[in-house]
Amino acid sequence: MTPAEVRELFAFNAWASRRIFDGVGQLAPVDYLRDLKSSHGGIHGTLCHIVWAEQLWLQRWLGKPAPAVPQGKDLASLADVRARWDEVEAERGRFLRDLTEAKLADSIAIKPTTGGEYRHTFGDMFRHAVDHSSYHRGQVVTLMRQLGVKPPSTGLILFCRERDAGR
Repeated sequence: MTPAEVRELFAFNAWASRRIFDGVGQLAPVDYLRDLKSSHGGIHGTLCHIVWAEQLWLQRWLGKPAPAVPQGKDLASLADVRARWDEVEAERGRFLRDLTEAKLADSIAIKPTTGGEYRHTFGDMFRHAVDHSSYHRGQVVTLMRQLGVKPPSTGLILFCRERDAGR
């Protein structure tokens, strides 16, 4: 994995998240906030979790403390979630702009919120962060279908097709 490939992976992640935010933005607030008994309640809880996790990983990469409020519990609306994500995305973009091959191979100690301590390379953490967000975006797609709403497509191959069409 090269720095350019990491930046492209996060470009995909941002593209897919924007599509999800736009898709759920069409829901009635009652449906957006509804507890659908999923792993993070419903769509709002799942999006809060995605954004919180992306912020948590970025804070770790930057050597900063974890977000003050766990699981994005301080985010009350879709607008709040998207605003936080925009902040994280902008800060991550600045971090990735200066990414080097040496940094990809470097590792740091991580203390998960569930306990323990592990060492991971930046390359592995980057892959995990995008995989984690993709997994939970898939849950949002399912929840949207349960509400009778057509969800957006967020697959990597569609991203590649759109990227290639723009070249």
